Amino acid sequence: MAAATFSRLWNSEVGLKTVHFWAPVMKWGLVIAGISDFYRPPEKLSLTQNVALTATGSIWTRWCLIIKPKNYLLAAVNFFLAGVGTVQVSRILLYEQEQKKLKQEHPILSELQSKAS
Repeated sequence: MAAATFSRLWNSEVGLKTVHFWAPVMKWGLVIAGISDFYRPPEKLSLTQNVALTATGSIWTRWCLIIKPKNYLLAAVNFFLAGVGTVQVSRILLYEQEQKKLKQEHPILSELQSKAS
């Protein structure tokens, strides 16, 4: 029974010996890296990098559902990649908005903070 299951997985169109399996497995590294960035302060994050992750995750999620055979594993990882990117972009934009507001309300304090960092 186990041999038959392994054989079916090995010889499948999206099985263990295809890029349809290994691409999503490797791409989870990007998702994990993005999640680990949740602990970094927003001023240390790159807006352009996270916009790119959001865009690529969104585009490739759609593509994975159009191709034949459909690759749900790759669609899932791309969906999570887009989600992580969206959260990070939101954090960055909220931080920038907060800094702009702080600068308007307390110009001397914000100048001192910028000199300290």
